[in-house]
Amino acid sequence: MFNFQQYRHIQAPGWTLGWTWAKKEVIWGMVGAQTTEQGDCSKFKGNIPHCCKRDPTVIDLLPGTPYNQQIANCCKGGVINSWGQDPETAVSSFQVSVGSAGTTNKTVRVPKNFTLKAPGPGYTCGPAKVVKPTKFFTNDGRRVTQAMMTWNITCTYSQFLAQKTPTCCVSLSSFYNDTIVPCPTCTCGCQKNGTQHGNCVDQDEPHLASVVSGLGKNNYAPLVQCTSHMCPIRIHWHVKLNYKEYWRVKVTITNFNYNMNYTQWNLVVQHPNFDNLTQLFSFHYKSLTPYGAINDTAMLWGMKFYNDLLMQAGPLGNVQSELLFRKDMSTFTFEKGWAFPHRVYFNGDNCVMPQPDSYPYMPNTGTVWKFSSLKLVVMLMLSTAFFFATV
Repeated sequence: MFNFQQYRHIQAPGWTLGWTWAKKEVIWGMVGAQTTEQGDCSKFKGNIPHCCKRDPTVIDLLPGTPYNQQIANCCKGGVINSWGQDPETAVSSFQVSVGSAGTTNKTVRVPKNFTLKAPGPGYTCGPAKVVKPTKFFTNDGRRVTQAMMTWNITCTYSQFLAQKTPTCCVSLSSFYNDTIVPCPTCTCGCQKNGTQHGNCVDQDEPHLASVVSGLGKNNYAPLVQCTSHMCPIRIHWHVKLNYKEYWRVKVTITNFNYNMNYTQWNLVVQHPNFDNLTQLFSFHYKSLTPYGAINDTAMLWGMKFYNDLLMQAGPLGNVQSELLFRKDMSTFTFEKGWAFPHRVYFNGDNCVMPQPDSYPYMPNTGTVWKFSSLKLVVMLMLSTAFFFATV
C-alpha cells in the first residue's frame, strides 16, 4: 500500500483493508498482517486456514511483533505517513498465502469490492486492474524473478464522504488590533439545547474522565469540547511582531476533541510570503509548489518525539510555533488582511476561514488625523474662551 497523498496520512488506529474473493479462496497464512475474523473453517481437518471468510477484513500488526511474523514495511499499527512528510514510511506491506485459487495465472481470479478505511470512511476504491507482473531482484542484483500475476487498486479520498461537516477552523489576531477574530459560529455544528449539551462536553464537567473513557476505543466519532464553533481542531494565526526587515507570526493548533490524539499531524498553509520564510521554530517545514514556480504554500509538521503527537483536548492538547518572514518591500503590507493566510489545511482537510471583512484591520491613519485635528480645534476654542473670560 502506497500513500501518494502529499499531506494526508493514515493515523492510529490505522488502516483496514477488505475485499471479496472471486471464488472459494481461503487464506492459509499471513505475514505482516492478520484478518479480524477467521470465519467458518469447519470443513477443513488437520491444518486450519488463517481465514475462511469470503470477504476478509485485514489489519496491520502492531509494533513489537515477533520477527518471524514480520515483512518489510509492516507492523506499524496501520499508520502510514503522507508522501510529503516521509516517503519511506508512506508504505505498508503484508504477505498472504492463498488456497483454492488454482496454480496458474489462468485459474487465479482477481478479487473484487475492495474497501479501505483509515480508520473511518472517506476512501472509495476502484476495481482491480491487471498490470505487468512485478519483478523481484536478488540482493546482489544479478538475478530477476517475477510474479505470476499483479494487479493494482487505486483508492481516492473525499472529505465530503468522510464527514458531512468541516473538521477544523481558523481564528486570527494581530499586534496592531485588539480584535481577536474567532472561528465562525457553528462552523462544524451547533450545540444542542439542553443542560447536558448532548453533542459536546463542557471543559468544567466534573465527571469528564468517565465520560471520555465510556466512549469505547472503536468509536471514531469526535467528542468535542463545547465551543461556539464546535470544531475538533482550531488553528490560530497571530501576527505577533513587526521589525524593520522582518515580521513574525505565531501559529497555535488546539485540539478540542476528547476522543482523538492526532499522530503525525501536518498543517498546510498558503500565504504569498512563504517564498521568504527565514526561520521556523519547533516545526518541520517543506515547500509545496502546486502552481509551478509560485512558492506560496508550506507544509508544517511536528518533530519526532517532541510535538509530532497532538494530544486530546485538555491542558496538553495544543502545539505551537513561530515563523519569521523577511519582508519583500514590493509586496509587503499589513493592510487589507494581507498578513493572514489564504487557505489552511489540517491533515489534508480544508479548514474554514473567517469572512474577509472581519479580519483585524490596520488603524486608519486618516481617522486618527481627523480625531487629532478635532481635538486640537476644541483645545484652541477652549483656550480662546478662557482668554476672553479672563479679559
